[in-house]
Amino acid sequence: MDPNVVEELKRAGLRVEEPGLLRIPLKFDSRHRLQSLDEAVPVLDSKPHKREVVIVRLKPISQLWTGAAVPPDMSREPPPEYQPFFMLLEWTAADYASVVGKPEPDTEYERLYRQLRRRPDGQEAHPLFSYLRAAARLYLSLTDVSRAEFEAMAHRLSQSARHFSTHVGSTNYHRLVLSLFLED
Repeated sequence: MDPNVVEELKRAGLRVEEPGLLRIPLKFDSRHRLQSLDEAVPVLDSKPHKREVVIVRLKPISQLWTGAAVPPDMSREPPPEYQPFFMLLEWTAADYASVVGKPEPDTEYERLYRQLRRRPDGQEAHPLFSYLRAAARLYLSLTDVSRAEFEAMAHRLSQSARHFSTHVGSTNYHRLVLSLFLED
């Protein structure tokens, strides 16, 4: 957790107690190309009347792990206290697919989530990765999460994408899971 980020977002009027309702908007350069995110991350609240973007500086994931809590079994439905993490990351993935106009194949979502678990502070050529990492960094800035809990949640995301994959090129994870975030 990062108390400075919590305070900064509170001052801006964002609901830090509900991290699953915060968003990482996509940033584009002057040529309309998606920009990767670094330390400075745009954050906005999903409530319709509060659409102000706040830029916060987020630490790397490895500096945000707190404690040594052991995660529960997440092979089925993750416990409710972990749902905001999944909401924030999957909404980020859904927003990305919506803005770029096409979903990634299930295998690509699986790979990106696996990369997030294995190398959370690493670099990745796919532009979605920096947004998924930023969403995870935001969540870990607002909530105490151990390394084991983080790895279990990221692993659960990759397993979910794999579960929906039926063939090479399938986009079932987007169609059956991520598209639900875009319906509200």
